[in-house]
Amino acid sequence: MAHLEFEKPLVELEARIRELKVYGVRESGFEGELGKLEQRVETLQREIYDQLTVWQKVQLSRHPDRPYFLDYIERIFDDVVELHGDRAFSDDPAIISGFARLDGRTVAIIGHQKGRTTKEKVRRNFGMAHPEGYRKAMRIMDLANRFRRPVLTFIDTPGAYPGIGAEERGQSEAIGMSLAVMAGLQVPIIATVIGEGGSGGALALGVANRVLMLEFATYSVITPEGCASILWRDGAEAPKAAQQLKLLATDVVKLGVVDEVIAEPRGGAHREPDEAARQLAATLKRHLGELEGLDPQALIDDRYAKFRAMGVTSDA
Repeated sequence: MAHLEFEKPLVELEARIRELKVYGVRESGFEGELGKLEQRVETLQREIYDQLTVWQKVQLSRHPDRPYFLDYIERIFDDVVELHGDRAFSDDPAIISGFARLDGRTVAIIGHQKGRTTKEKVRRNFGMAHPEGYRKAMRIMDLANRFRRPVLTFIDTPGAYPGIGAEERGQSEAIGMSLAVMAGLQVPIIATVIGEGGSGGALALGVANRVLMLEFATYSVITPEGCASILWRDGAEAPKAAQQLKLLATDVVKLGVVDEVIAEPRGGAHREPDEAARQLAATLKRHLGELEGLDPQALIDDRYAKFRAMGVTSDA
């Protein structure tokens, strides 16, 4: 397992425990030491993860072992059928889309995929979608709307790809159209921020009746590095920018941007991905059950009211 710098003492202890367990297959007398080390691990987990700084939580949202969309697909959904291409230019591997079953219901699933290996990261452009990715997503949304299937989106991107080719093919127009399409869908929409929720690239999949967020995910108009390069002309000031952006789950739920924060296993979803997926699946099923009772116009009105209420201030 990869680890962040502040996780190093914990990872070293866990490695020692694994060594003792392997050695203990052949030898006895290590039970006492093993028990002490396991207690120390529990204590160290509390000391580290209960006192994380904002920047450390941002790092957790980007952890190289953090579960990605494909990991959740494998653990949560059945009968998955992936659909490719935007029928206009090409397929964008940075966005995975298609249909699947969740607890017997057929749903549309759409989400960013960063890639695990170097080769896959390059192929999926580190989860930064091109215009064709968002147009593919809209194609699936339209199919879901026609066949009255709920739409579940999963957000995990530092932002939409800002390259010349993407701009030439209408990146901003594709994002804007995705916002408009989601606003008008007559089916339930649930968006979940599972890792990084960065800029318009995230919001393009985020206009939903319910917006959920994993505990150590982030959601912001810009990455901390991008913000720091603008405000202080120095990307190294990213930790300071992260504090100012209010991008943590605890911040955005207070602001009314997110409806519910989904608890992760201690230390983050990457430490127990099966448990993280179980929590996510249970939350999705609950919200989906609540939304399925609304008629098409009520779903649109609910979405409209939700986003119109954001940013409302009071003189009181």
